[in-house]
Amino acid sequence: MANANGGAYSYSLTVFSPSGKLVQIEHALAAVAQGTTSLGIKASNGIVIATEKKASSILVDDSMLDKVAVVCPNIGIVYSGMGPDFRVLIGKARKSAQAYWKMYGEYPPTRVLTQELAAVMQQATQSGGVRPYGVSLLVAGWDITRGPTLHQVDPSGSFWAWKASAIGKNMVNAKTFLEKRYNDDISLEDAIHTALLTLKEGFEGQMTEKTIEIGIITVPSAGELEEEKPGERPKPTFRKLSEEEVRDYLAL
Repeated sequence: MANANGGAYSYSLTVFSPSGKLVQIEHALAAVAQGTTSLGIKASNGIVIATEKKASSILVDDSMLDKVAVVCPNIGIVYSGMGPDFRVLIGKARKSAQAYWKMYGEYPPTRVLTQELAAVMQQATQSGGVRPYGVSLLVAGWDITRGPTLHQVDPSGSFWAWKASAIGKNMVNAKTFLEKRYNDDISLEDAIHTALLTLKEGFEGQMTEKTIEIGIITVPSAGELEEEKPGERPKPTFRKLSEEEVRDYLAL
């Protein structure tokens, strides 16, 4: 009887309610909304992704906390929501990127990797006995075909391309702030400053290089692209800013 009840309960979590909703996805989105605020801004010459990084205690070694993750030289991801779920997804993303390199001799376009992550997250919404991933992702990347692109992936497996977006606890106010400040001609430097100003709007406590994490996509020049040889690892277009660099931007 216990197994039968358990199976029925697992099944009920993966079917639509009479109102046409998947309740577990709404719960997953609630978990995302409780996470720290993260955002991404696409500039004319790159992309910036940024997030709050707060330890739960002063005893935690915050140097070991990573919310902005490098997938491969041309793609980085930031998340809001459950850290353990993100750890699983970033592992899958890195394996996928390396498999793509092994097969094609280049790293995946941003949209291709985003679609694979979205497929993994969508699969969890229709499998009995599992729950949706409790994270939303902002995927920033550059590729020769589409240039710099910024995608958001939600627990349902839905994904969109954005010029600027925010996820997490303060996402509504952050998006409103970005709508007022964003323009298509914004430079990467201005985008970094806008990202910091946006996070500051809903930040509790003092913003320091220890409590903010930033990653940037830079667009390679034509000369850099010509220098690359087939089969060689490309120069990274995504990198995380060091604490010293973040401190300098906060001081401006």
